[in-house]
Amino acid sequence: MSRRPAAFIWALTCLLWLLSGCATAQSSATDDTLLVEKQRFTLPTFTTFGGKTIKNVNVGWESYGELNDAKDNVILITHYFSGSSHAAGKYAIDDAALGYWDAIIGPGKAIDTNRFFVVSVDSLANLNAYDENVITTGPATINPDTGKPYGLDFPVVTIRDFVNVQKAVLESLGIERLHAVVGPSMGSMQALDWAAAYPDWVPRMVSVIGAGQSDAWTTAALEQWAMPIRLDKNWNDGNYTRDTAPNEGLAASLALITQQALHPEYFATQGESLGYSALEDAPLNDIRASHSIVKWLFDRAASRAQKMDANHLLYLVRACQLYVAGHNEDLKTGLANVKAKTFFLPAESDLLLMPYLARDTHDMLIARGTDSTFDTLKGSFGHLEGVVDIKEQADALRAFLEN
Repeated sequence: MSRRPAAFIWALTCLLWLLSGCATAQSSATDDTLLVEKQRFTLPTFTTFGGKTIKNVNVGWESYGELNDAKDNVILITHYFSGSSHAAGKYAIDDAALGYWDAIIGPGKAIDTNRFFVVSVDSLANLNAYDENVITTGPATINPDTGKPYGLDFPVVTIRDFVNVQKAVLESLGIERLHAVVGPSMGSMQALDWAAAYPDWVPRMVSVIGAGQSDAWTTAALEQWAMPIRLDKNWNDGNYTRDTAPNEGLAASLALITQQALHPEYFATQGESLGYSALEDAPLNDIRASHSIVKWLFDRAASRAQKMDANHLLYLVRACQLYVAGHNEDLKTGLANVKAKTFFLPAESDLLLMPYLARDTHDMLIARGTDSTFDTLKGSFGHLEGVVDIKEQADALRAFLEN
């Protein structure tokens, strides 16, 4: 094994707590801990990429550092599928977890808040619908026209919609150009789409554990995340309350996401810590019983489902399935307007957004003369390398952002 078992346990703890603070989960708060406050931004109406209108859109956002007088020191952080805008710091000094990229965002760190004004915005249909620090509009929100939750009446949203909401937040602050946009996983999709859609805004783009598009394989794999919810009898075609929610289906989806986001080496180590054996007594004697590793996985997924919403997960899956940078007919066309210097940083052991998805995009940009850099995160945490081990590339990130 390339990592100590304790490190593997740390990585899974990070994932199951929605990657909140996992990069620094083993550190205690210090006098340098960023204390942040969730801000609210409201749009009276928002028109989606698909041409539908959403009324009274609320999104949560956070910032770290100070905006300079020229308003040209802004780095936008775009978050991953199950995350939120809580990228760094704490809401209170006694919070258990730091923001998920606290290892690289803060005073003197790779994304230096002594120099940069760092902004992060919740996605529409944020998965953590019932988290007290998530205030963003989605299917669980009350539809002002009916007085009931939107459910599946909520319009389909895309990665471009997430980008356009972020742009509206930035414009409300008087910002007209970014220093860079940086994001992991689903956040990498937003970062690259920013560079494609608004090239004059984005001189630098960093894609961590990312992709230029959802190809046929990835789209089919993402559909597996939606299936357990659709098959849950409580889903009821999206019509449910929080008290009658399809939480068994949601937990099954989260278990599947967890396994795909990690690497077999992780599960082997966790199995050892549980005393896992293929011939365990319980599953040998009762078809209804589960192996220790299966129970461990599903118990933890079920605990996370309590603050999430199943319909929100379906909408995020669809946004990722519809993704192609530039939101044009194909990736090559979509990348045609990119002016930014780009840095692609996939994880070698990633079985979810596999490295070829970043490599192919990098190669297309190089072929058209774009300044693009490609490197990889090493290690055996799979997709989770982009959060747990992002500090491995801190020096490279710093250098890219300062040039």
